[in-house]
Parts: sequence; structure tokens; C-alpha cells
Amino acid sequence: MNFNDFKWHDSVIKNITIDRNKPGINDIINFEIDLIDGGKIELIFEGIYWVNMNLNFGIVADETILNAWIGDDTDTDLIDFYSKWRGLMDNLKLDTFIIELNSTGGIIKIIAKAFKIIEK
Repeated sequence: MNFNDFKWHDSVIKNITIDRNKPGINDIINFEIDLIDGGKIELIFEGIYWVNMNLNFGIVADETILNAWIGDDTDTDLIDFYSKWRGLMDNLKLDTFIIELNSTGGIIKIIAKAFKIIEK
């Protein structure tokens, strides 16, 4: 499944779990999402190297997704990540996953090796 082609708009994030049981070996972030069409999925990011969660709380509303996409190689956070490692991570193919939130205006950015979607 292509991340950019998935219908994210107005889907509801019900839960976010960060798994650091194997820190540096396989860091995982798991999103439980109720899809706008009534289905449920787990969106799992694996092999995470960097994350920024700009979240707002105190809003009495479901946290819905406005849009989600994979950034391109010109994403400044991805460029900064590779730059900070001074060539040590250049052999890794990483993607920047961006989730823009509807309800609170927050943004989640994850630099990771992979994602998978499990339908519930």
C-alpha cells in the first residue's frame, strides 16, 4: 500500500503508543486509527530514527487527521538528520512521514525505515 494514496482525511487517531523495548535496535510507534469509512487500522512505524510530535491538548474533540504524506528528499528535518550524523547514516534509506492534525492543528513528523498497516 502506498502511504500517500491512503485516505487519511478525517480519520480519528484513538491511541498512540511508543515502544522502546529494543532502543536503537527497533523503535516503534503504533497509531490506532478509526477510518472515516468505518474501518479500523493500526499504523505502525518501525526503525524510527527521529520523531517530532507537536500536539495540542485540552480540546474537547476527536483528534482527526487533516492529511498525511511522505515528504521528499528536500525535507529540512531529513536533511538535518543526515547532516548531524556526518555520513554515518548515509547508507540508510529513510523516509519522512508527516501527519497533519485537523482538530488541534498539530503536526507529527517521523523519520523511519518503514511503515505497515494492519487492518482490524
